[in-house]
Amino acid sequence: MFSIPKKIDRKEWLMCLVFVAALAVLAVVPTGFQKQIYLNAEGVRATVLETDNSGVYNTGLIRQGDQRCTVRIESGSHKGETVTAMNLYTGKIEFDKVFVPGESAWVLLERDERGGIVFANMVDHYRLSKEILLIGLFALLLIIFSGFTGVRTLLSFGLALLCIWKVLIPLMLRGYAPLPLALLVGNAISISTLLLVAGLTRKAMAAIIGTLVCSLFTCMLAVTFGRIFNIHGAVMQWSESLLYAGFESLDLTAIFQAGIYLACSGAILDLAIDISAALDEIVANQPEVTFGELLASGFRIGRSVLGSQTTTLLLAYMGSYISVMMVYMAQGTPMLSIMNSKAISAEILHTFVGCIGLVLVCPLTSLISAFLYRRMRIRTIG
Repeated sequence: MFSIPKKIDRKEWLMCLVFVAALAVLAVVPTGFQKQIYLNAEGVRATVLETDNSGVYNTGLIRQGDQRCTVRIESGSHKGETVTAMNLYTGKIEFDKVFVPGESAWVLLERDERGGIVFANMVDHYRLSKEILLIGLFALLLIIFSGFTGVRTLLSFGLALLCIWKVLIPLMLRGYAPLPLALLVGNAISISTLLLVAGLTRKAMAAIIGTLVCSLFTCMLAVTFGRIFNIHGAVMQWSESLLYAGFESLDLTAIFQAGIYLACSGAILDLAIDISAALDEIVANQPEVTFGELLASGFRIGRSVLGSQTTTLLLAYMGSYISVMMVYMAQGTPMLSIMNSKAISAEILHTFVGCIGLVLVCPLTSLISAFLYRRMRIRTIG
């Protein structure tokens, strides 16, 4: 069972309260992009009562036509009403959906000037309640196994999400330089995460310094090799849609390069705190350890962890592109052509820039930790 530790430093409580206040402020700050595409429209949850598939016809794997669904509205200003909603098929399995009676759906209601329903569109299956259940399960398990540290982890998790949604994305849409902005937001997230997880301690300080230095190197690598690889930012999914949505001035390539850094920043801070915390334990249990011994221990710990971390990064990126690689293999595309393709080259860039960042964080964090711990000990003795 979860129990609050008997002794929690007042500074840690104060720090948590500061981050809670920051979360509250970010939660209410508007993004500036709240305008609706359809002025007289309302999104509602609905239950599918009946379906009419007479307007649906199949052409091989492709489904076309329209499915008529009788739905009961479960939320919004028209709650309790029953309407007929249209599920239009586009011929793309990626976007098309099939509804059956009893399912919950997210429906867009278009209304006239009097507020009456003119048209109902079946947008997608309703998943919000299931998402809340999954997030709640994660939070519960984290608090049970980590106690007060789990609460702080949830704070850092929420802060990272809000920083990206309320700060990074809106400012990039407004035309701010993506790379400096991503570096600023990414480092702010890293610092807040390390402070919340490790507290106001020397291991947090060492991990923060190591993370900041490696972040600069990783960002420079993303820009340098992004240009060498000659990959346009339009390789990102849905990115080209931004240009057609009225944001022609956006630098998609810079956004792509900023995304490379941001994607691996989490792995960098994770490895930095692993090494810093391990060296902190060594100093706590063996106060007489020398600078050289501490540095050597950091290198050995880093080598042990680095293999699993880089493999984790590789699997994470490959998992998101597994279908692309399957298509290439199914078509009998030669390996050299696969490796040279824009999509796979972009993933290679993502993976190995992140891996280089992880390789760099090991010696840097070890050196910084050894210096800080020995210097603090000298000051304590003096």
